[in-house]
Amino acid sequence: MDVTPRYLGGESFLGRRDPRVLLLVPVCFLVAVARVSDLRLMLVCALVALAYYGAAGIPWHAVRANWALVLTLMTLTVLVNSVFTNALQIEATKLAPPLFDMPVTGNPVSLATLSYSLTLLIRFVAMAMVGFPVAFCIAPGDLGVSFARLRVSQRLAFGVDLTFRFLPSTAATMQQIIDAQRVRGYTHPRTNNPIKRLISLKPVVIPLTVNSLIDAEDTSNAMDLRGFGAKHRTWMRELAFDRADYLLLGAFAAFALALLAYKILGTDVVWVP
Repeated sequence: MDVTPRYLGGESFLGRRDPRVLLLVPVCFLVAVARVSDLRLMLVCALVALAYYGAAGIPWHAVRANWALVLTLMTLTVLVNSVFTNALQIEATKLAPPLFDMPVTGNPVSLATLSYSLTLLIRFVAMAMVGFPVAFCIAPGDLGVSFARLRVSQRLAFGVDLTFRFLPSTAATMQQIIDAQRVRGYTHPRTNNPIKRLISLKPVVIPLTVNSLIDAEDTSNAMDLRGFGAKHRTWMRELAFDRADYLLLGAFAAFALALLAYKILGTDVVWVP
């Protein structure tokens, strides 16, 4: 089954940009926010990410489930690694006077710990805001050619393009399998036991796995028959940066260089209210 990813960019500002811009901006932003410890500075970065995300024009109702999953995973990761345990704590959080100790782990929690944890959470959310346009504002047919125009390996370009197409295709196939199994009398048990829930998914998981393997094999055979990998491929799609593309890339590159210099100078520390 060939199902294209959701394209929600439309006529938004980012939707009209060269797709290479949407791939390069997250790289610049990652360089900028990596290892930022000051909560105040991270809030500034988050505002930049929010403005960028707003320019994508992605409808909230179309991605609220995605955001719910992302925020849940990010919150749990930060809580487990920086509040409940000492996994991500740095020297400043260890030297600050503790406010209380966690009941089970005995991990001391201070204002520095809470500030650093909030900084991590905001960093992850800001990176997600910059990354969402890559998934939803690049036309499905432009992803492979965008990587190719960035001079990456054609195998990697096709691999990323096929991966983006594989995920929605698998979701559509799973829904078809569930519907077919319901016609045959399959009912999902309403139980809170995770083991029983996993066992009950066997009539769905097995056909889904087999169909995914068959689809992957068909795609591989089709690419072999067309001589993929024998020589360098050409692309009909032409990409060209315009003035807005250069300005946007230049702004994020300057932002990344400024924060990189700020961190190199050693002035970035954990902010304690």
